[in-house]
Amino acid sequence: MITIGIDVATAGVRAFAVEAGKVLATAAAELPAPVRSGDGRSEQDARAWWPAVESALVKVTSAVSAREIAAVAVAATSGTIVGVDARGEPVTPALMYDDRRGADRNAKAAELGASRWRRLGSGVSPTAALGRIGWLAEHTSSVGIRHTADVIAAKLVGGPVAADWSHALKSGYDPLAGEWPVEVFDGLGVPLSMLPPVVAPTTVHGEVAAPIAGLPAGCAVVAGMTDGCAGQLAAGAVAPGRFVGILGTTYVLKGVTDSLVPDPTGVMYSHRHPDGWWLPGGASNTGGEAVSDAEDLAALDAAAASRGPAGVVTFPLRRKGERFPFASGDAEGFVLGSPADSVELHRARLEGVAFIERLALDHVRRLGISVEGPLLAAGGGSRSPLWTQIRATVTGLPLSVAPHAETAYGAALLAAAGLLPGGLAEACADVPAGRLAESSLSERGALATSYRRFCTALHERGWIDDDLVKTALR
Repeated sequence: MITIGIDVATAGVRAFAVEAGKVLATAAAELPAPVRSGDGRSEQDARAWWPAVESALVKVTSAVSAREIAAVAVAATSGTIVGVDARGEPVTPALMYDDRRGADRNAKAAELGASRWRRLGSGVSPTAALGRIGWLAEHTSSVGIRHTADVIAAKLVGGPVAADWSHALKSGYDPLAGEWPVEVFDGLGVPLSMLPPVVAPTTVHGEVAAPIAGLPAGCAVVAGMTDGCAGQLAAGAVAPGRFVGILGTTYVLKGVTDSLVPDPTGVMYSHRHPDGWWLPGGASNTGGEAVSDAEDLAALDAAAASRGPAGVVTFPLRRKGERFPFASGDAEGFVLGSPADSVELHRARLEGVAFIERLALDHVRRLGISVEGPLLAAGGGSRSPLWTQIRATVTGLPLSVAPHAETAYGAALLAAAGLLPGGLAEACADVPAGRLAESSLSERGALATSYRRFCTALHERGWIDDDLVKTALR
């Protein structure tokens, strides 16, 4: 059974054709860059989405047997919405995930739904789609709102579809109660008729009625998840206890729990798993960006590997403010000690990001969440053998580097899950195992000492609380 996964990201579209865990073909198409202004607006032409998706689909389906394509699912950027008409067609520009025109309404929404958000263990950020829905209701003639994935799925089935509870989360949907927050939208003056019905990811929306973009008639159109969730599933974090550390420009930790675990500090929030479990996660402001100014990373890695652990400790934060595993608007990067040269500084930065990962895991554990090894690893930074070994040594967990952690791959797994009796577990059964990185026994002691210095420095600056530093230094 061949399934197609579509990733509609900010800069472009990717499509994967997958069969039994194997990638058969991939394709891509560009999207116009969002138009951003100094007053916090961020827009993209929503009418460009379908032509780009169509282009990528035609390319990827031409490489496989169209008759064998059984299902398709879409994953898209979390928090992007668009106003639509009665037919579900976009009538406004897309208001992107980072658009801030709803900030005042989001502050009001946080108050109106305070008890609800506490139960969920989440907050309402200034850029949440929730506030922008209120802005669209007041300033446009839209009769409804849709998320990117909803718009594309509607094109495929030939009519409006429900939203999935993953894409709807930042629009205010309550996945615990299974409802839109009526009290919040009433307070914002948004009629509930503007909001789509909501279903679980992997629900079959319908079928392709007539061949379109290389997809055959009868191909199932399956509800997907946001890009981050689809990427998590692609990495293999599918069942309770499994977590993935995604080391891209920033560091993201995402995992699975069997029940909702609210985070009283507010630095993590949870999507809901297609099978009813929960997907807690958080994103740091540091990560691969820590070494982005290095001219030759491979050479620096090789030199740093021969040196062993750094004698200095860094918090490699490039801009002010941190959001995970602790929240502080005042947090700033630092270096404890004087690095001998650029090689030692590079090694210290790699270790500093690994310390953030360890602190994130310590935060998860203090909430009572179990983390099973190996820790899954994804993102560009996970391609560095040195960095991966440092992370394994610092966390005390072997790291399994996922071979296919792309969003479109995860969307293809969701498409398969919609048709298989075993759901997502069966869809992921054939996903290949990743390359395993083990802890270095010879470096464990030195890195443990540096981690203690790192956590103590954060605590002394007032950025992490007593409970977290006790957990970290235990």
